[in-house]
Amino acid sequence: MVLGKGASSSLSRKMVDGVENMVSNCNDFTVLVVDDDPVIRKLHDMHLKKFGLRAQVVENGKKAVDLCHFGTIFNLILMDKEMPIMDGVEATKELRAMGVNSLIVGVTSRDSQYETQTFMEAGLDFCFEKPLTADKISFILQELNKKN
Repeated sequence: MVLGKGASSSLSRKMVDGVENMVSNCNDFTVLVVDDDPVIRKLHDMHLKKFGLRAQVVENGKKAVDLCHFGTIFNLILMDKEMPIMDGVEATKELRAMGVNSLIVGVTSRDSQYETQTFMEAGLDFCFEKPLTADKISFILQELNKKN
């Protein structure tokens, strides 16, 4: 399931075929993966590398907020919803309040409408169920290219 501003729940084959063209445009993008699960962090990092992207990874929302507070700029932030210390909802609210205009994509293991809506209202651009797949990353990269 994908939720977002004007998002479609289906991905076209044409979009997936166009990934090679997108990748060349995305190589300079900076990505932050925020997730407390080391397996998900590694999985998302590996998927991003396949698209030519390098990611910085942190295990909670506080570390993400701190990085941005101290001036680190990311084009894309993949934000888990449930984490210790600071969850994704609070971190996303703080990042938006700080003026961070990165594409923030929520990733959650919960597929309930209420949970996803609460997360979206915090300031996400899109929200996906874990784990991200090549199709989902293709969609995200397409949106990132539109934004940048």
